[in-house]
Amino acid sequence: MSPEVVGFAIVLLAAVMLIGKYVRVKVPFIQKLLLPSAIIAGFIGLIIGPQVLGRLGEPLGWGWLEDGGLLTTGIFDVWAELPGLLISVVFATLFLGSRIPSPVRAAKLVGPQLSIGVAYGSGQYVVGITLGLLVLSPLLGVDPIFGALLEIAFEGGHGTAAGMQPAFDDMGIPEATDLALAIATVGLVFGILIGISVINWGVRTGRTRVIKNVSKQSKAELRGLYSKKENVSTGRMTARPSSIEPLTLHVAIVGLAIIIGWLLLEGLVWVEDQLWGQPGSVFSEEGLTLLGYVPLFPLAMIGGVIIQLILDRTDNTNLVDHETMKRIQGLALDILIVAALATISLEVIANFWETFLILSVAGILFCTTILLICTPRIIPEFWLERGIADFGQSMGVTATGLVLLRVADPYDESPALEAFGYKQLFFEPFFGGGLVTALAIPIMVATGNVYIVLIPMIVLFIASLVVGRIYFRGVRSGRWKDPSVEAAKASQEPSDA
Repeated sequence: MSPEVVGFAIVLLAAVMLIGKYVRVKVPFIQKLLLPSAIIAGFIGLIIGPQVLGRLGEPLGWGWLEDGGLLTTGIFDVWAELPGLLISVVFATLFLGSRIPSPVRAAKLVGPQLSIGVAYGSGQYVVGITLGLLVLSPLLGVDPIFGALLEIAFEGGHGTAAGMQPAFDDMGIPEATDLALAIATVGLVFGILIGISVINWGVRTGRTRVIKNVSKQSKAELRGLYSKKENVSTGRMTARPSSIEPLTLHVAIVGLAIIIGWLLLEGLVWVEDQLWGQPGSVFSEEGLTLLGYVPLFPLAMIGGVIIQLILDRTDNTNLVDHETMKRIQGLALDILIVAALATISLEVIANFWETFLILSVAGILFCTTILLICTPRIIPEFWLERGIADFGQSMGVTATGLVLLRVADPYDESPALEAFGYKQLFFEPFFGGGLVTALAIPIMVATGNVYIVLIPMIVLFIASLVVGRIYFRGVRSGRWKDPSVEAAKASQEPSDA
């Protein structure tokens, strides 16, 4: 593949993204769905590519369409490689630029938020794998490990689904990527629709503590733009451009985080090879590959945490701006989503449409049940405001949860945002693209046993609900105080100075 093809493919992808944004700005129906422009652009890329227009070339007698639709197969080959590369950038930036609090303080502030987050993550494995054993395998002949795609697609979102592609290819299940991307799209759309509906229901029934009516979004908000009166900064300058461009510095730090992650992964694989990975190793005569299937991106996230801890300990936290890191992350995620959706295989989805439908419906019902039934019985204060963010994340991406939270708590008057942020410190390293997400399917494939993941997830799911319920009763009885609520109250009190 020539450098010219690679470069032109990236330029064309940028053009498709711009078209997606134009559609978001001009089409009211899409505005009301709050669909990100990257999702729209991804579907545009899918339509103009070999999966849709490319298939019409032969029946229409237009031979020029058969080679990649309006573009070429070479362009889509480049796009298909981007998600696996960019997902490491997305995860490497997660904690860069934000001082990492001590585990004791974070544990005090996270409160019941972690119980709900873990219930979503572990529960999606329980629901998906159980359906795999009881429905997908006996009735459809589908391997029950495909049930684990529910957590990858819903909790992990498009980025994780696309980022797992190299691992899926290595394990001999390449169709899992397309299936997970399709399920992730369903989760994102229904997460927004159901989330907005629940907020409106909460306002009408008096279940919201902050807002008493859902304010109509401005025209600029619906179009996904800032108005002329709004002055929003994209980041803080941390270096003088005469020495190094600040964006260059931040990109270099992201690169270092990924290199650290790669070294960690290579080290783990080497240890595995010595202990059990190769035939005749210490603990395995035949050899068993587990860590060899683990993708790079969860280790890149750990690389970012290592760098941030070093910056914190050396009092150099100011060198990295978290908002700038979020912009780098957002750029990588937008490109990733467009490329992943544009290259999705409709043939795979057609072949597995029953699996796609069953897992999608089950995931929607499960997440909605956790929000409406479990959350008000676990989070004692501001349950809807604090629960809606986790609901949005569990069905799409973190950004979806934050969008819903902004609707429910537009001026950050509840402890929801802070509690959600601290929960991420404990949650992201494991679920939604963390180590559990990365290891679950490889372990099941390597051992040929789904129960090795299902049973621990059942235990974790039940434990998260039980611990959350105990916490709820302790706060309601007056024996304990909710630290996150107390912290929110303290931050809103006027200073004596």
